[in-house]
Amino acid sequence: MNSTIEIGSAKADPGSISEGSILVEKLAGGGEISMPVTIINGISDGPCFWINGGIHGDEPEGILTCSLLKKVIDPKKLSGCIVLIPVINVPAMEAAERGNPLDTFSYDMNRIYPGREEGYLSERIAHVHKEWMVKYADMEISIHSGGSHSYLAEAMFAATDEKTQELARAMGEDWKVCLYSNVTSKSPMAVMSEMGRPALTVELGGRSSTAPGKFLEVGEKILKACVNILVHYKMIEGEAHYPSIRYKGYQQALLAPKSGVFLPNKNIKFLSLMKKNDFIAAIIDYQGNELCQLTAPADGMIFGLRALPNVTVGEWCCFYAIIEGEW
Repeated sequence: MNSTIEIGSAKADPGSISEGSILVEKLAGGGEISMPVTIINGISDGPCFWINGGIHGDEPEGILTCSLLKKVIDPKKLSGCIVLIPVINVPAMEAAERGNPLDTFSYDMNRIYPGREEGYLSERIAHVHKEWMVKYADMEISIHSGGSHSYLAEAMFAATDEKTQELARAMGEDWKVCLYSNVTSKSPMAVMSEMGRPALTVELGGRSSTAPGKFLEVGEKILKACVNILVHYKMIEGEAHYPSIRYKGYQQALLAPKSGVFLPNKNIKFLSLMKKNDFIAAIIDYQGNELCQLTAPADGMIFGLRALPNVTVGEWCCFYAIIEGEW
């Protein structure tokens, strides 16, 4: 028999679902800084699958995924537990910005995680989250996207050890690109990896996928991956599906060499193999004259493209995966 799990104000007995919040701090006007939490506690023993969303405030895909997953999981048919944190960085999400606009010293939480107990505000939020996560989580995914300025296709970052690659493969048939992570980076994935626990940073969605129906498609695809993970680890019944091929390599960000308007090659496709020097995009000036081209830096594939056509020199244009082989 599984045991009762209590996280923040949420308390779930075996075979039940509980919603609550994790308090970080009270504000002078009487409000609170907190983050939502849902515990889906299974009826029998098993691992704890922890899902994070909203570490960046312009990436709501985690909220959607968590809401969909909660509707399809019956805790009385679950082994182990699922912990959903749909939004870690609530102040950033409420502002619809990558980081908390009131915290300029630690703006990007995914660069300062796990924060400090007595640090800047975002560091304190990260610290409280980390303390709960490492107490319970056996495996973790953090859901990200291209946010307000770009679109990212199905890709993930992960450590190379066997347990982590098992989790990466369990994401299922839609996820064929798994790039090397930097375990010293400041993220929940890095903290889990340093503790020897499997964790992934998952990328899908962004500005180009907010049209009617498109946002839901993103959530449903990540939901499918989460359910596949649950089946793979025998937390629920079902048949798991796996990709026929999984590419490995590392990312390279392609930046704008000139200011102007970004025009991607209409014939390129996400997650399709390209050759070095293949044409990716052009940048034109305001009178339509071509200023420069962006080309593939090596054999590999595009997994992210800028969604805002107007671009300033040095700004991000493309996430390119340099493929080194297969897992």
